[in-house]
Amino acid sequence: MGLRESKKQETRQLISDCATRLFIEQGFEQTTITEIAAAARVAKKTVTNYFPRKEDLALDHHEAFTQGLASVVAGREPGEEPLAALRRTFRAALLEHSPVVGFTGPAFARMVADSPTLSARLRELHEQREEALAAALADAALADAAPTDATPTGATSDPAPAIAPRAAAALIAAADRLLFRRIQELTLAGYSNDRIEAALLPEADHLRALLAAALGGAPS
Repeated sequence: MGLRESKKQETRQLISDCATRLFIEQGFEQTTITEIAAAARVAKKTVTNYFPRKEDLALDHHEAFTQGLASVVAGREPGEEPLAALRRTFRAALLEHSPVVGFTGPAFARMVADSPTLSARLRELHEQREEALAAALADAALADAAPTDATPTGATSDPAPAIAPRAAAALIAAADRLLFRRIQELTLAGYSNDRIEAALLPEADHLRALLAAALGGAPS
């Protein structure tokens, strides 16, 4: 990363940090862009250039979040089933207490829960996450159906029905959203991260077993 790009990243992070602090102290709806700009010591236009939507000042890693499940499917190990890759990745994130799966801390969780705007935006991000996953599963299904050198001459592989990746993505994303919500609920209830981890490990395994049964061992 060059010096110019590094400086831009630092400015973006500074604005986001100042905004989050003010949102937690004052509430999301009550905080203005002008106040955020003053706290970060930048122009109001600088704030809106980096963050066209006010919600993204708080949920500033939305692109990584919406593409997270899809990236796991696309980058899985050769021969690894998508569901197995998703389970492995979620388990690692749970053990790391990653914000991506819901470990945001009580102050941040309360800020989102108390804001109708942020709660609506989070639901929208979960929907985009599901759409991206459906596209990744469709790509995986096409790759699995593509003829290989071992395919007999004249033989064809029927691709999975178009609805199958969307249905699988809907089920997986619903489970993902449920686990995210559980972590947030336990955070607001005063559980430590270690206690949340201990509670979620068996719940996550149970949900993955239900998903495996529901998806019936389909290739993608």
